[in-house]
Amino acid sequence: MRAAGLTLQSIGFALALALAAVPVGAQTAPPTRDDIVAKLNHFETAPDLDLAALKPQVMERAKTRIKNDPGPVNRPLIAPDLASLPAFNTPIQFDDDTPIIQPSSYQTVGRIADALVHASLLPYTFLIVGHVESNSKTREANAILSQRRADAIRDVLVNTFKISAKRIQSIGLGEEQFLDRARPTSAANGQMQILTLAKLPDEPAVPKPAAPAKKPAKKR
Repeated sequence: MRAAGLTLQSIGFALALALAAVPVGAQTAPPTRDDIVAKLNHFETAPDLDLAALKPQVMERAKTRIKNDPGPVNRPLIAPDLASLPAFNTPIQFDDDTPIIQPSSYQTVGRIADALVHASLLPYTFLIVGHVESNSKTREANAILSQRRADAIRDVLVNTFKISAKRIQSIGLGEEQFLDRARPTSAANGQMQILTLAKLPDEPAVPKPAAPAKKPAKKR
C-alpha cells in the first residue's frame, strides 16, 4: 500500500510539473471568427446614443470627486443602453499602463477583423469599448487609458486590416461601466468589448446613364 501511495504521489507530482510548464496564454485558445460572428450577429435596434457627447461625460464623471459617491459596486452605468447591444468581450493584453498591444493578442485582433468582414456583419457598424478594472490609479487616469486602448484597437483594424473607418468607432469607459459590477477589481472588468452599434444606411441607387439616341438612317 505504501508503494502504491508513493506511485500516486509521483504521478500527481509529474502532472503538476507538466501543467506548470504550459504557458498561461496557451491554456486559453483565441476565439475563432465564427465565435465572434455568433456573438455580434443579433442586432435589433440602434441605441439613442451620442458618442461625441459621451466621451466628455466619461471624463467629467471620472475626475469629479462626488461626496456621496456610492462606490464602484453601486455606481450607476454611464451608458446603460450599451448593455442591450450584441457584444463580444475579450481580454486583449497591453503593455503596462500603455495602449501598446502585446504580441500574444495579435491573433485575437486578427480574428476580430476576419469577423467584421463576414457577409452577415458587413451591413453593420461597430463600437470598440475600453474598460479598466478598479485599481490604485485614479478613475480619471483609467478613463484616459481605456480610451487610448480602444483607439489602438480601432487603429489596427482600420490601418492594418483595412476595415472601413466608417464602420468602427471607439470609446473608453474606464471604471464608469464595469462588466462585473459585483467585483470591481476583477480582471473581467479590463476586457475590451466589440458591440454591434447600428446598421449602415442603404446606399442610394445610382441611375444608369440614358442610352444615346439613335440617329435617323440617311436616305440613299
